[in-house]
Amino acid sequence: MNSKQRIAAITAVVIVGLITLRLLTRPTAKADASDETLPSAAVALVKRAPIEDAVTLSGAFHAYQQVDVHAKVAGYIRKIYVDVGDHVKTGQTLAVLEVPELSAEVTGAQAGLRRAKDSVTRAQSNVHSAESIHAAYHTGYARLKQASEARPGLIAEQELDDSMAKDKDTEAKIESDKAALAEAESQLAVAQAELERVNALEDYTHVTAPFAGVVTKRYADTGTMIQAGTSSDTQSMPVVQLAEYTKLRLVVPVPESAVPGLQLGSVVQVHVTAMNQDFEGKVARFADALNDETRTMHTEIDVKNADGTLKEGMYAEAKLILKQHKDVLTVPIQALDRNSSGATVLIVDAQGRVAKRQVSLGVESSDRVEIVAGLADNDRVIVGNRGEFREGEKVQPKVVNEMAQGSKGGI
Repeated sequence: MNSKQRIAAITAVVIVGLITLRLLTRPTAKADASDETLPSAAVALVKRAPIEDAVTLSGAFHAYQQVDVHAKVAGYIRKIYVDVGDHVKTGQTLAVLEVPELSAEVTGAQAGLRRAKDSVTRAQSNVHSAESIHAAYHTGYARLKQASEARPGLIAEQELDDSMAKDKDTEAKIESDKAALAEAESQLAVAQAELERVNALEDYTHVTAPFAGVVTKRYADTGTMIQAGTSSDTQSMPVVQLAEYTKLRLVVPVPESAVPGLQLGSVVQVHVTAMNQDFEGKVARFADALNDETRTMHTEIDVKNADGTLKEGMYAEAKLILKQHKDVLTVPIQALDRNSSGATVLIVDAQGRVAKRQVSLGVESSDRVEIVAGLADNDRVIVGNRGEFREGEKVQPKVVNEMAQGSKGGI
C-alpha cells in the first residue's frame, strides 16, 4: 500500500470515530438540556417539630380587688390618717370618728349590766334562803309526822296540817325564787349583749383597712360628717378607696372559637408593650357564658406584681395556648389546598414528578399545621405557585427559606 492509500485509510478511520463519538454523546446532551428546561418548584420539607394553637388577645390590667371603705356608724371625722398613694396593712386604722351619743350609750349599757348582775346576786341569795327555810320546815314536818304515826293522837291534827302546809309553801317559794333567778340571768344576758353591741359600735368609730393595699382615693377630711355605710336609706360617703396591686387581673375577651380550648390554671405569656417586657400569668376565672353582642367570653388572667412594676390600666397582650403537641409532622400552612372534602398538598416524589396527597390535619398555628396522616418525614411539599403545576409533571424541586416563603404565600 502506497502512502496515499495509507493516508486515505487513516482519514476514513478518524471520520468514522468522530461520527461514532458524536452519536454516543448526543443523548446525554439532550438529557442535560432537558433537565435545564424543567420548571422549578419551591418546596419545603415535612419535618417534626412542636406546634401550638394559640390566640393573642389584648386587654387592660385591673386591681385584684378594689373597694370604697365606708364607716359602719355615722359620725364626724375626728382624724384621718392616710392619703392617696399610702400603702396600708390589713386592719390598719384609716380614720377615727367622733360619735358623742355613742359614749352615752356605752355608759348606759355598763350601768344596765351592773344592775342586772346585782339582780342575779339577789335572786341567787333568795333561792339559797328559801332552800334553807324549806329544809327547816320540811325536817319539822317529817318529825311530827313520824311521832304521829308512832303514837296516834299525840300530835294534834291541826298542828300536823299547819306543819305540812308550811313545808309545801316553802317548797313553792324555792321554785318561785328559782324562776326569778332565771329571769334575772336572762336580763343579765340581755345587758351583756347590749354592752357588747355598743362596744362594737364604739370599735366601729375606728375605720380600718379590710385588706393590705394602696389608697387610691380620699373622699373625706377632718370634720366631715359621715353616714353609716350600712344604712339603706341614705347616700353614704366613703372615707377612702382601697385597691390591691400585689396581684393584678388582666381582663381579655376570648372569642367564641377559642372558648373550647380555654382551661383554668393554664399558663399565659403576657407581653406589656409599653415596657417591652414579658410576664407570666395564669387563667384564673372566666364568665362561662358568651356576651350576646360581641360573642366573646369575659376572662381574667392573674399576674403577680409584688414589686409594683405593673400599673392598673396598662394594656397588655396575652398569648393563650389552646392546644399544644410535641414532635409531630408539620408543614408550612401555605402548602395546603383546602376544599369541602378536606385538605390536599402537592409533593415532589423521588422521580421528581408532582403528585397530589390527601392529608389529615391536627393542630394549626399561624404559620404551620400538624399532619396527622398522608405524609412522611422529609417529604417535599410545594409551597409556592401551586396552581402552575399538574399531577405527573416533572419539576426541579428547590428547597426554599420557609420564613421568606411564608411572607409571599401564593397558590
